[in-house]
Amino acid sequence: MSEPDREPTEKPTHDVEEAEQEGKGMARNWIGVAVVSIFTLLAIVIGMMQATGVVDVFAPFAETETQQWGIFFVIALAVIALAAWSWKEIVG
Repeated sequence: MSEPDREPTEKPTHDVEEAEQEGKGMARNWIGVAVVSIFTLLAIVIGMMQATGVVDVFAPFAETETQQWGIFFVIALAVIALAAWSWKEIVG
């Protein structure tokens, strides 16, 4: 069995201005998480529709199926980069 923490990980806020800044920072972080989640879900849906042949989303931009998947992977890399940037903002 482990002993409970002797000190809390976060100290209570006693200053109103500090509390407002903390609240704004938390809101900004959660908005970033929400945006990344929406783009990730959108990329998954587009990929699934493309894979099953329901739609050819990228047909106006690319002629062959390989080119269409190439565009999809570029978009997926952009979503991953956005997620990494968002995570860096939240963590650090």
